[in-house]
Amino acid sequence: MIRISNIYLPPDYNNDDIVKRAVKELNCHRESIKEINLFKLSIDARKKNDVHFLATIDVQVKNENQILNKAKSKRITAVKKYTYEQPVCRNNNFKTVVVGAGPAGLFAALILARSGMNVTLIERGKDVEKRTHDVNDFWNGGKLNTNSNVQFGEGGAGAFSDGKLTTGTKDKRIRKVFEEFALHGAPEDILYNAKPHIGTDKLKPTIKAIREEIISLGAEVLFETQLTDINISENRVKSIVVKTNNSTKEIYCHNIVLAIGHSARDTFTMLKNKGLALEAKPFAVGARIEHLREDIDKSQYGRFYRYEKLGAAVYKLNTHLSNGRGVYTFCMCPGGVVVPAQSQENTVVTNGMSYYARDKVNSNSALLVGIKPEDFGSSDPLAGMYFQQEIESRAFAVGGSDYSAPIQRVEDFLKDRKTSALGKVTPSYKRGIKKSDINKIFPKFITDSMKQGIVDMEKRLKGFADNDAILTGVESRSSSPIRILRNTTMEALGINGLYPCGEGAGYAGGIVSAAVDGIKCAEKIIEKVNR
Repeated sequence: MIRISNIYLPPDYNNDDIVKRAVKELNCHRESIKEINLFKLSIDARKKNDVHFLATIDVQVKNENQILNKAKSKRITAVKKYTYEQPVCRNNNFKTVVVGAGPAGLFAALILARSGMNVTLIERGKDVEKRTHDVNDFWNGGKLNTNSNVQFGEGGAGAFSDGKLTTGTKDKRIRKVFEEFALHGAPEDILYNAKPHIGTDKLKPTIKAIREEIISLGAEVLFETQLTDINISENRVKSIVVKTNNSTKEIYCHNIVLAIGHSARDTFTMLKNKGLALEAKPFAVGARIEHLREDIDKSQYGRFYRYEKLGAAVYKLNTHLSNGRGVYTFCMCPGGVVVPAQSQENTVVTNGMSYYARDKVNSNSALLVGIKPEDFGSSDPLAGMYFQQEIESRAFAVGGSDYSAPIQRVEDFLKDRKTSALGKVTPSYKRGIKKSDINKIFPKFITDSMKQGIVDMEKRLKGFADNDAILTGVESRSSSPIRILRNTTMEALGINGLYPCGEGAGYAGGIVSAAVDGIKCAEKIIEKVNR
């Protein structure tokens, strides 16, 4: 197969444009081309008078060697298609329990089940269909279900997000993750878009399809089944204790994939009490910042902002402040909404969510300030978790007893005054809002950093500091504040058979990296069992 990189395409390109570029680059006849597929497609918007796509394409041709020999462009290379080698379990006398059905747990269970291993996947929340009903009920004014919400349930926190598949990791298994999502119903464009996303509406049926394959392979999947204890004998996993249907039961196993997510605070407390090696890790807190989508699109794309193929504009900003803090945007949701994301009563937590079409009126992202363990004022490995809880409780107190979220115009935030009236941006947070002063929720070092960050980011994205942009508090669950220490075999320090995994264990930061970590844990278990 021949790969051609950095092909210029106009913002309104069609398939024929791609064919013409391939013919020109390869200096061949159109009839010589058997198949063309996009491998990567990105938007180059650095020059607002020349917004265009840059594409990398894979071409299958007749007489490949002959065409390669006469090709002179450095953009042309011969490549082999990536293929994941599924490991095979040669000893199914060992049982593995996967705890958590987020991306890490789902992909670990999928690889283990395909290998032929005896697998049980447990999830404290409900399946994605029932979970969606509970989430919508809460968003529309109903009661918070503390085990079935934006944080807990099949699909993990990512099921109610943008379904963003961007990642900073370079692991070759990333391609495997994308291919599995596409195989199970996600849009095919995730295989080539430089900034791929599935959208919450298309991610949910994709998650269901993965679960159904896991079950079809002989694995057991148990919802509304919460891990409450791990029994360890002679530094080796023996069993787990779970709570289900108001009763407890013991499940014997040889290996545990601990993919609990970043919000299982009761589980972290249990692990600390069991004596596991935990440490507080840096994470970030802040608020959601919301602008009119059209304003962001114009700022990013200039006169091209109405071109359909470009879609709603994405941004990613960061700045390093003079006080040593880092401020950055995270989980940007173009054409999306801000959603309630709490998992504990009497707290307010926000997240961003987009549907695949990204066609809502506003665009939003998290505006986060990096914090370090020394900021927590304690050496307790759970200190970051307590720090989160305190901020979330303050947001609830400021927002009111009905789970309304505190909001503030950016101009008012920068001038330290409570918001009394809204401007052109209408907050999208559905549960209810309360005009407030977000400065009262966070420690001063966080709000001072947010303010400086907003001003600095305006220099790179015109309109980011728009007076009428809305801050909605709080964003506190961007990543885990805790790391469960593990060794080179990916097992918890000193405990044979316990595999801390994914974002909650402190080894991932998003859907893709969590899924990759799940695959790696599964591979380690199969390798050990085969020995």
